[in-house]
Amino acid sequence: MDWFETLEPHWVWLGLGFFLAAAEILVPGYFLMWLAGAALITGVIAFALPFGIPLQVVIFAVLSIAAVFIGRNYLRANPVEDADPKMNRRGMRLAGETAVVVTALDGGTGRVKHGDSEWLAKGCDAAVGEKVRISGSDGAVLIVEKL
Repeated sequence: MDWFETLEPHWVWLGLGFFLAAAEILVPGYFLMWLAGAALITGVIAFALPFGIPLQVVIFAVLSIAAVFIGRNYLRANPVEDADPKMNRRGMRLAGETAVVVTALDGGTGRVKHGDSEWLAKGCDAAVGEKVRISGSDGAVLIVEKL
C-alpha cells in the first residue's frame, strides 16, 4: 500500500474519469459520462495547479453538478433518436402488409395469419379466408382493416 500513498492525485482523478467513461459504455444511461468528464477535468486541473485534496473534491463536485445540468439540458434540446424505432415492435413492422383471417373476426376480434405466424387481431368483421390489411398493433394484437 506504500505505492498508494505516493500516488499523485491527478492520476487518481484521471483513472476515475476513465473508469466512469468505461462504466458508461457498459451501463448506458447518459449520466456517468458527465461525471467522467468532471473527473478528467479535475485531473487536468490537479496536474496543472497543485491544489489540496479537499479543494480538488470541491472542484469535482462543482464540475459534476454543472456537467449533469448542462448535459441534461443539452439532451432535452437534442434528444437521441433511435436508428430504428420499430426494432422490437414486430407488430408495428407489419403495418401495411396483408394477412389472411384464420378465425373469423366476429365482434371485432379474431385471429389472422401473416407469413408463418398467427396473431390475435381486432378490427372490422371478416370471414375466414378473407384478406385484411394490417394497419398497426396494440401490443401483441394486430389492428386490421378490410382491403
